[in-house]
Amino acid sequence: MDLRIFTEPQQGASYDTLLSVAKATEDLGYDAFFRSDHYLAMGGADGLPGPTDAWITLAGLARETSRIRLGTLVTAATFRHPGSLAIQVAQVDAMSGGRVDFGFGAGWYEAEHTAYGIPFPADKFPRYEEQLAILTGLWSTPLGETFSFSGEHYTLTDSPALPKPVQPKIPVLIGGTGPKRTPRLAARYADEFNAPFQSAEASADLFERVRRAAKDIGRGPEEITFSNALVACVGATDADVARRAAAIGREVDELASNGLAGSPDAVVAKLAHYAETAGTTRVYLQILDLADLDHLELIADKVMSQLG
Repeated sequence: MDLRIFTEPQQGASYDTLLSVAKATEDLGYDAFFRSDHYLAMGGADGLPGPTDAWITLAGLARETSRIRLGTLVTAATFRHPGSLAIQVAQVDAMSGGRVDFGFGAGWYEAEHTAYGIPFPADKFPRYEEQLAILTGLWSTPLGETFSFSGEHYTLTDSPALPKPVQPKIPVLIGGTGPKRTPRLAARYADEFNAPFQSAEASADLFERVRRAAKDIGRGPEEITFSNALVACVGATDADVARRAAAIGREVDELASNGLAGSPDAVVAKLAHYAETAGTTRVYLQILDLADLDHLELIADKVMSQLG
């Protein structure tokens, strides 16, 4: 099972903090560093020193790391025009030597749009679907050919579809809990489907919906990686777990029920439950205290080492 580090910088993190976490992610043997794409803190966090942009962050990290994959969980379709976003992602892929994974969602947090003057359309999902077609179409257009698209929300005419990513295909991650439209889009466009903050049992149902949708269009479900995102709070002792839970304003029992909390052995057992029940092969560890690099080291040493 792959373990990836997933951060929420809108809650309060500078680029330097994210760089420290990304370097630790690489040094400790994790598979990837991911970040959310939000511009406003949630809950009671002050968000200081203020938001960082996901793709500017990943561009910087692309030049400061050499092995780990880099991505978003997930880029908001409401923030950027698909044409310019295709250029940005392809450029970061080149800057990283082909290490980008592209997590993409419709956008949902209206307050951050209001706070920064970003339109929040009522018809987000149709726009999102068109953007998926445009992004994947631009990246896959053969060199020397052009790409055109005519939709209800976007029109592109004779685009040179440049620059090309370094990778032959940028992996596309789609996630969510929608019962119909999301599985359909994942079956068509996704290399990975993510069930965020769901139980193993709920994940099994979501994954099966995607598998069925893939079969319906003649695609093999084995072509899709199935993953979860889960909050992590691991400690060598009960006191360490309690201390880490308090640092992120959560209760141990709630974290243990809804995420990966407790001793390393308890977390390994819960990961095995996800693998056996849902077929999960990759987990994004949501790390909320970005100053606690010892937490990453403990998980790498005592959890990841047992996963094979």
